[in-house]
Amino acid sequence: MGVPHPLVAYAAPYPFSFDLATTALVLIDMQRDFLEPGGFGASLGNDVDELRRTIAPLRAVLDACRAAGMTVVHTREGHLPDLSDCPPSKLLRGSPSLRIGDPGPKGRILVRGEEGHDIIEELYPAAGETVIDKPGKGAFYATGLGDLLAARGIRRLVVTGVTTEVCVHTTVREANDRGYECLVLSDCVGSYFPEFQRAGLEMISAQGGIFGWTAESAAFLRALATAATVSPDSAETAARPAS
Repeated sequence: MGVPHPLVAYAAPYPFSFDLATTALVLIDMQRDFLEPGGFGASLGNDVDELRRTIAPLRAVLDACRAAGMTVVHTREGHLPDLSDCPPSKLLRGSPSLRIGDPGPKGRILVRGEEGHDIIEELYPAAGETVIDKPGKGAFYATGLGDLLAARGIRRLVVTGVTTEVCVHTTVREANDRGYECLVLSDCVGSYFPEFQRAGLEMISAQGGIFGWTAESAAFLRALATAATVSPDSAETAARPAS
């Protein structure tokens, strides 16, 4: 049997090459507290519908990655019940109707083990998939994510989740500093603010891909569908959108 060639996804600023064994799908903070009414995001005055548009395309990507046997990692932002890992600069920020740790419709806001802290049903982790609980915005800070990826030989990340300009951006920047190549799927990340969504994506792929690549999920799914022993040229051709 031949050795499969890298897959190629049409992306900005140029095609993104990857293979299944060294690439992981990362779903950042697709939690009830951010995506459902009554959660922390809504308590800050945000419209959660701006984030919920990511669910359907992300579910299609998750299903395809599972079928391909890729490593899948979910993250959840939240804190210990005594809030000892929540600095005052985060706890006391602004004047929301609910603060971290306050009782809410889905339990204490952003506290581990509460209903609101958990991942939404549509994207719930399957048996064996890793869930990283993080106290900060980035997925590498104070977590075992780096060790997990190193143990599995992962060098490329397909990044999805919320919100684009906060936890997604922070994680991509952390990953970039650690040498990971990141593809951010533009319709699978979301912001409460459309202008932040646009600018956040442009920042990632600017200057020749200063932090990584961006692409629509359809481009990634086309590339994933070419997972066979094919030549690099034919894989790239298959991954490019039709003219």
